Amino acid sequence: MRLLAAFAATALFAAALPGQPVDRNMVNRILDEGMNRSEVMETAHHLTDRIGGRITNSPQMRQAEQWTQQRFRQWGLQNVRAEGFDFGRGWSISRSSARMTAPRVIQLRSIPVAWTPATNGVIAAPVIVAPMTHERHFAEWRGRLRGRIVMITRPDMAGEPTQAPFRRLTDEELRTANTYQQPNYSPTQVERSLREADFAERLDAFLAEEGALAWARMSYRDGGLVHGAGYGYRAGRTPRLPGVEIAAEDYRRLARLARTDTPPTLELMHDVQFHDDDMNAYNIIAEIPGTDPSIGYVMAGAHLDSWAAADGAVDNAAGSAVVMEAARILQRLGVRPRRTIRFALWSGEEQGILGSLAYVERHLASRPAETDRRWSHLPPSRNWRNRWPVTPRPGHRDLVAYFNMDNGSGRFRGIYTEGNVAVVPIFQEWLAPFASMGATTVAIRPTGGTDHVHMQSVGVPGYQFIQDPLDYGSRLHHTSIDTYDHLRAEDLRQNAVIMATFLLSAANREEPLPRMPLPTQPRPTDPFEHPPLD
Repeated sequence: MRLLAAFAATALFAAALPGQPVDRNMVNRILDEGMNRSEVMETAHHLTDRIGGRITNSPQMRQAEQWTQQRFRQWGLQNVRAEGFDFGRGWSISRSSARMTAPRVIQLRSIPVAWTPATNGVIAAPVIVAPMTHERHFAEWRGRLRGRIVMITRPDMAGEPTQAPFRRLTDEELRTANTYQQPNYSPTQVERSLREADFAERLDAFLAEEGALAWARMSYRDGGLVHGAGYGYRAGRTPRLPGVEIAAEDYRRLARLARTDTPPTLELMHDVQFHDDDMNAYNIIAEIPGTDPSIGYVMAGAHLDSWAAADGAVDNAAGSAVVMEAARILQRLGVRPRRTIRFALWSGEEQGILGSLAYVERHLASRPAETDRRWSHLPPSRNWRNRWPVTPRPGHRDLVAYFNMDNGSGRFRGIYTEGNVAVVPIFQEWLAPFASMGATTVAIRPTGGTDHVHMQSVGVPGYQFIQDPLDYGSRLHHTSIDTYDHLRAEDLRQNAVIMATFLLSAANREEPLPRMPLPTQPRPTDPFEHPPLD
């Protein structure tokens, strides 16, 4: 591949480092098994069509935890287990409905917001449009909300899409991905995000105290899509009012009618349940043991949980099925890697990357507890990466490399090195057999938002693959149409083959993959930045 001129100095340094040729005969065997006898779509089908949306600690997630362990065992993997960590309440939807009943009757496209309570029958009430995004907005609406369903989102103007929702990465976009990004540490931005972290709780409390009956928000995508994400999962912090997300087009209609002389009334019915029988969530672990336990292990992972609006297909049954298929391929081929190959299906990713964080804290490294009383009520993960110092655990150096998949169903086009310049020539060598499939790019850029980030934050090599976006971000991510229909079988087969190859190459490499230095507290990028306003 061609590197950007800005990266030339790094490339010259990296080229001097010894690589290790990939075993192309083994790649042929992996290709044969992964392309001609793939089970990736059967796995994805069971997770989506059969089990469905897998919200953390819901009955559906419990089914997925049991079924994935059963499949790993059936394929012959070893040390299959569920590692529990403290999470909170489960939650699920049995049925729900939202209707406008005046000035005419319309069935609304909607979904209950996760972890909000049931309506206990039908709630019928007029609406009031009362947008609130900060606590300072409460004063304007005090004394005006009793007996109302409160529409808390300020309706925006509808806009028609100007780009196709489905696309693959261009050569120019792949070149752009290989651009070094200087890190940015802003204590001001950290504090601002922490101040806003519990606004949903404060809003719920205010609405309940004001006598509102329920609240409604507008979907952040057009096209009739809804999402339903919510974060009231912690025991003892359950929201008091039912919440509903309404499709953007339906919400805007309600808001327009609310400014006329015939404001609308709504009927809401949410039959939802909390599940408190087991407050632990579980990561699912399985292994192909290595021949030399003293030299550590390599790992692949994806999050098994999803939201409840649909079946969690591209987010992230796709990644879970690819990780499981890579395990099946390698086990079927009878590989005997030098290092153990471990496979992980994470829980609680959608609520703050909680499952992989629990793994990091248990096996890899710790950080101090939160000492600032202003933030002590927030979930433990909320400020975890901003606590110092990092204290490695005895198993810190045992994890040689972690590979993650969590960007939909698109084919792998390469891999991000997360700023690690020393690993560039190694990954180029491993990726070379797949150039004819379009997987050519080793990009220096860091990525975030999924299960490799906590590993990177404690100095463990964690990597994310570059994937074609398809329609992941435009219309599928967390939405009510995230179903099996949008999975691309040819892409997922390719991904599993590349995942298996990278795992085996890392497991058999004579030396561990190069590591970044153990992170220490950075200085502010802008030492003169002013603190946030209240």
